[in-house]
Amino acid sequence: MDKSPDAFRTISEVAEDLDLPQHVLRFWETRFNQIKPMKRGGGRRYYRPQDVELIKGIRHMLYDQGYTIKGVQKLLRENGNQFLIAVGSGDMAAVEAISQRRQADTVPLTQAAQPRGPDDEMLVGQPRVKPSRRFFGIGKTDEEGPVPPDTSKLSRDNRALLQEALFDLLECKRLLDQVR
Repeated sequence: MDKSPDAFRTISEVAEDLDLPQHVLRFWETRFNQIKPMKRGGGRRYYRPQDVELIKGIRHMLYDQGYTIKGVQKLLRENGNQFLIAVGSGDMAAVEAISQRRQADTVPLTQAAQPRGPDDEMLVGQPRVKPSRRFFGIGKTDEEGPVPPDTSKLSRDNRALLQEALFDLLECKRLLDQVR
């Protein structure tokens, strides 16, 4: 017997519908305060239809679009639940309307006033620093001669490349752990 669209769903039903393990849903409850299933006797979780739609949007952004958890959290903070619900349902007209409304409400920041910090919402694998053919100071470019053997310190750009590679590897590990 099929449930009505307004019926609450158990964690096993949501996990099956969205092709997610149940432990991932429990983990997302700790990372996204917007997901609030009702808990009944014995600790059983019942997801509201709005929760299921929000989870669809979160799943789409994490798995299909390549966002990090922090990036999706930032999207939720900036655009609200309705944005991700629209993304999850595939309603691009609603996504556009929410984005345009948000842009109209905010005043653009000048270049000096923009917040500086890590780009947590950045897609995995896009380098922040222009890559070169050199590998952390080892190797040469067309205009350089051989690298002297006493160069033991990494340059700022090479350090940034190494840090980016480390973050990418950690994100890959997180994604692989979710699949297991």
